[in-house]
Amino acid sequence: MNPKLRPLQPEPTLVDGRPMIVLRDPLRLSDRTVAIPQALGLLLALCDGTRDVDGLRAAFQVRSGVYISPDQMAALLQDLDEALLLDNDAARLAYTRALMEYRNAPYRTPALAGSGYPADPNQLAAMLDNWLAQAPTGKMPLLARGLVSPHIDYARGGAIYAEVWSRVAATARRAEVVVILGTDHTAEQALLTLTHQSYATPFGVLPTEHETVDALAQVLGQEAAFAEEIHHRHEHSIELAAVWLHHIRRGNPVALVPILCGAFHRFLFGGEDPAGDAGLTTIVETLRQRLAGRRALVVAAGDLAHSGPAFGDRIPAGPAVRAQGEAADNGLITAITRGQPGAFLHQIKAEGDRRHICGVAPIYLALRLLEPVRGEPAGYAQLPADGQGNSFVSVCGVALL
Repeated sequence: MNPKLRPLQPEPTLVDGRPMIVLRDPLRLSDRTVAIPQALGLLLALCDGTRDVDGLRAAFQVRSGVYISPDQMAALLQDLDEALLLDNDAARLAYTRALMEYRNAPYRTPALAGSGYPADPNQLAAMLDNWLAQAPTGKMPLLARGLVSPHIDYARGGAIYAEVWSRVAATARRAEVVVILGTDHTAEQALLTLTHQSYATPFGVLPTEHETVDALAQVLGQEAAFAEEIHHRHEHSIELAAVWLHHIRRGNPVALVPILCGAFHRFLFGGEDPAGDAGLTTIVETLRQRLAGRRALVVAAGDLAHSGPAFGDRIPAGPAVRAQGEAADNGLITAITRGQPGAFLHQIKAEGDRRHICGVAPIYLALRLLEPVRGEPAGYAQLPADGQGNSFVSVCGVALL
């Protein structure tokens, strides 16, 4: 057996004062986690399926100078196996079962209800109404065609959600169909990931428009369109926008087209231009045709920068970093409000995406879908991302007209 790790989320932490790495499965095939000493971190990189167990021990000892006994290695691999963190038959079977359960369920169960926000609809409505009551007043509601909405948790981003959703409430309430483009934080290869499953919120079910999903799947190809569909199960980006949509509509359902947007790495780092990508252009045109002549709303559920040690940066995000970050964010927001998807992407590319803009794909695609388009800013904030004040996430709201 050549041990190979599945794509995981390693999280540095302290356990009883010892630096450790906690390994979590982003797909949550199992709720179990495995914690290993940070000194064994290199071992994770070596678990790539190219070495048997003895070769893995030897390679680690050569590179680190640390000896691992056969019993220690066996115990570690057993822990990883039982947590379904290895790429093997057990994990693949669990994956297949989880996907079938997701597809066969009557709807997608809200992943964050009861943890990220109240599961009780009355309590949830009261919480969202409280933020709406604090939103800036004096600005006329807009007959918008879309919006940029955060996908950060409500506890930190509630005020920004409220400001932008209050500005587009009129369109949200009269919409016949809503497209939500959300960041896929666990995307592997897929550029876009579709689902036929309907999204539920504590207010009810938002039915997925199968005809539009089918039209897009025909363009993408069935295999590519649904290869990473299981990511919809626990991804929060679409869900957090859908809850606000459903509340603004006073619980009335509306046809939904939920699309997870994967990484834009080949456009950010590979030298390819998405404006010249025939496949992406066909997808945009297909979706545009499906929305033509209908009261539609397009939602880009994406945050902006992720800065500081919490996101792998070596330098704490002090006042200077925050000021520089706000200036850079203003450049992105200007490109959004001017309806310039190319300029938006160009700035992130010029930065080398060093600020980890996780909303790049949904925001770019929303601008492409709605062009010609312009926008009005509707909130901005830099929100804490650790307990020391050394990291932050920046978010914005923009109404797209």
